[in-house]
Amino acid sequence: MLSVGSGTDLVTERGRSSSRTPNHSPRLGPSRLSSSRSRSHLSSSSSSSSSCFWLWYRRKRAKVLLALIALLASFFLVNYVMLLRLQHQQEDEPHPIAKSTLPSSLSLSLQGKWNKNGNKKKMLKGNYARMLALAAHALAENKREPKDLWQEPLVPASSWRPCSDQRNWEPNEGNNGYILVTANGGINQQRVAVCNAVVVARLLNSTLVIPKFMYSSVWRDLSQFRDIYQEDHFINNLTPDIRIVRELPKELQSLDLEVIGSVVTDVDMGKEAKPSFYLKHILPIILKNQVVHFIGFGNRLAFDPIPFELQRLRCRCNFHALQFVPRIQETGALLLKRLRGHGGLIGPLDRYLVGQFGELNMEKSEFLSKKASKYLALHLRFEIDMVSHSLCEFGGGEEERKELEAYREIHFPALAHLKNTTKLPSPSELRSEGLCPLTPEEAILMLAALGFTRKTNIYVAGSNLYGGHSRLVALTSLYPKLVTKETLLSSAELEPFANYSSQLAALDYIGCAASDAFAMTDSGSQLSSLVSGYRIYYGGGRMPTIRPNKRRLASIFMKNSTIEWRIFEQRMRKAVRQTKHVLTRPKGRSVYRYPRCKECMCRTI
Repeated sequence: MLSVGSGTDLVTERGRSSSRTPNHSPRLGPSRLSSSRSRSHLSSSSSSSSSCFWLWYRRKRAKVLLALIALLASFFLVNYVMLLRLQHQQEDEPHPIAKSTLPSSLSLSLQGKWNKNGNKKKMLKGNYARMLALAAHALAENKREPKDLWQEPLVPASSWRPCSDQRNWEPNEGNNGYILVTANGGINQQRVAVCNAVVVARLLNSTLVIPKFMYSSVWRDLSQFRDIYQEDHFINNLTPDIRIVRELPKELQSLDLEVIGSVVTDVDMGKEAKPSFYLKHILPIILKNQVVHFIGFGNRLAFDPIPFELQRLRCRCNFHALQFVPRIQETGALLLKRLRGHGGLIGPLDRYLVGQFGELNMEKSEFLSKKASKYLALHLRFEIDMVSHSLCEFGGGEEERKELEAYREIHFPALAHLKNTTKLPSPSELRSEGLCPLTPEEAILMLAALGFTRKTNIYVAGSNLYGGHSRLVALTSLYPKLVTKETLLSSAELEPFANYSSQLAALDYIGCAASDAFAMTDSGSQLSSLVSGYRIYYGGGRMPTIRPNKRRLASIFMKNSTIEWRIFEQRMRKAVRQTKHVLTRPKGRSVYRYPRCKECMCRTI
């Protein structure tokens, strides 16, 4: 009798029976059949339960995976839709802060393209729209301004005081002959030329004829010296130094100076020529012909090396001898009164800039009832001549490129020829090196990052911006108290200066020099250089100037597509703070910009 064995025995036995009777089933007894059925039922039942469990598990896992996939898909879909809407908004309806009525060819914030290596062009449109929105959010929080925002390092800055009016020589009789000067450029280039001409006249023991100003196709201003500066004050202040006359003697007026070889142009002498050049090449002309005429005379005298007293004379001319005519002073005083919202405040520089008109504007009732407002002056050097001369691109595409090239052909033919014949750095390379002027959008982001609040009063000089006044949209959206001389003064008040760009620039000079804080966007600009130097000379260490390093700023702006506002603030403040150190004039640098030197200022500590 067979006993119930394992499954293996059963399979073995079945195999044996099968081999013996291949076409017939083995015959099993009742007991075996019962055991076999029982085992078969248990096996099938167990197998069925296991199969159901795994089937249920697989189905559940598949549902979970499908749910996760659906969730991720919906997440990406929502993000995709939002990005499309954001892109559409930026292309067709920019953020209110970045809106502009400019043509697309002229708007940097909406159409600019550039990157560090110049290979892959990245649109600035999204970047600046984003950064301007972040700036608006930061300004809306109305945080307290940093303590040093309106201050210079007082102790080291206030240790310098003006002293270039001191003399240690006898008057110069000017016996060797006469010097004529026709200065080119705008008011600031002309100012530098006048001061240099004064020094050359003393160096050559010659008489200086009141300088004339060359008409420029760029500035289109017929103003002469007497229209901008007080002639009598100029002559009287410098009489102990040189002899000055208003015109040549009659016997010399009839000479053809070009024929006799008495005309010297800027082509005939190097930039910042040393005093030895004048003694060797110019003095013989004066001794022979009794007169020499410098045409296009600008930066034609070196700052180093130069004798101490001659350097001091240059400072004396710039800071003491050149004073604006009364009508410019009067309008400038009115401009300052409206900027401060106060008629009873006299600033540290007012007496030097507007003379008696500052005191005449004082109103005792206002002095008692109102508190004067601080204001920041911002010089936006973004006129078409600056933009064109920089050889940079500002996102206007082919239309902008053609416009600037046409302007360059007319006003800067030498530069246009050089660009066409020589391989120059690309616009993206120029930008990465900090050689491009800051745009209005970049300037306003800088101010917001530095911590100037939305309530800051801002005076914008140089408001004749490339692209029109609509370029100020981003600025006025963030800083609603932004003004220009055109918004502060009525048409009737500005009418006497209409079509005289140099005289209008003199008003900007006054507005910037007298401000509580001054920010420039181009440290190489003549106006910015002269204003910052004037503030150092007369400011007593209490008139800070924001002088950005454009190369550092370029590296910050180039990475602004994803930069957080907090990081942007930190980097911007660090970059600007490093320029506020009180330093003596570096060798070879301008005394007009860096008057902290023994020739111009005396140190008390």
